[in-house]
Amino acid sequence: MVKSFRIERLNESVKEILSELMLGQIKDPRVGLVTITAVQVAHDMTTAKVHFSVLGDEAQRKDTLKGLISARSFMRKTLARELKVRNAPELKFVYDDSLEKSLRIENALREAGIEPGAKPADGDANGDNKE
Repeated sequence: MVKSFRIERLNESVKEILSELMLGQIKDPRVGLVTITAVQVAHDMTTAKVHFSVLGDEAQRKDTLKGLISARSFMRKTLARELKVRNAPELKFVYDDSLEKSLRIENALREAGIEPGAKPADGDANGDNKE
């Protein structure tokens, strides 16, 4: 399916608005340091998947999700006002674990004695030595 430029702009706009809301207007104590990592608005603009990450353990993630769900109607009203639309998309929150995965990979590399981001010691990426 071809991605619409309009939907891509809407994804970015929704992400920016929600990120700003997380910084100062969501007063629920369960919602701590939340990062909106991505937003995927459906082509019919009725729903939006909001990918988020939060530091902490499983209990913190669950509490944050509950806080986000309880603030969902406030966020939709703000989105409708900011985007100047009659009906904002229904927000569905999805935890994004990509940060945790990258940290696990980085730790595994360190344990194996490989510094993440280091270049190969000998030769180029193909393993060929040029002497």
